Amino acid sequence: MSTTVKNEGNKAKQEVGQAVDKGRDAASHAGEAVSHAAQAVTQKAGEVASAVGNKASEVASTVGHKAEDATAAVGSGMQTLADKVRDNTPHEGMLGTASRGVADAIDNAGHYVQDKNLSGMVDDVTGLVRRNPIPALLIGVGVGFLIGRVLSSSRS
Repeated sequence: MSTTVKNEGNKAKQEVGQAVDKGRDAASHAGEAVSHAAQAVTQKAGEVASAVGNKASEVASTVGHKAEDATAAVGSGMQTLADKVRDNTPHEGMLGTASRGVADAIDNAGHYVQDKNLSGMVDDVTGLVRRNPIPALLIGVGVGFLIGRVLSSSRS
């Protein structure tokens, strides 16, 4: 009986060993499947993030172009206004001189806006603030004060 028990014990050990091996294989396959799924999710997330970034870039570019176009249109409108001032105001005397000066100033400003567009004007303002920081700060404080007064009086 001891030989039979030994044989049965050996068979049980082999079956347990085979079951353990199958369990290890199953765990290994499960780990590989999880790893592949994680890689797929990571890749998909990267693709989605890239697509969102590209779309945001396209939208920003479109908005920038529209702002530049609008700025050019404002410049053109200012030049048209200058022409109307010239046509509809006196041409001689003190009033004629003043109206020509106003029309020329509007026309020059229109050319500036049309030529520089929004990005060029931002660069010019940035340079002006860098060259004159104290007056720019004082102007900013003054404008902020005036806006605060307007807003506080409108609430009352």
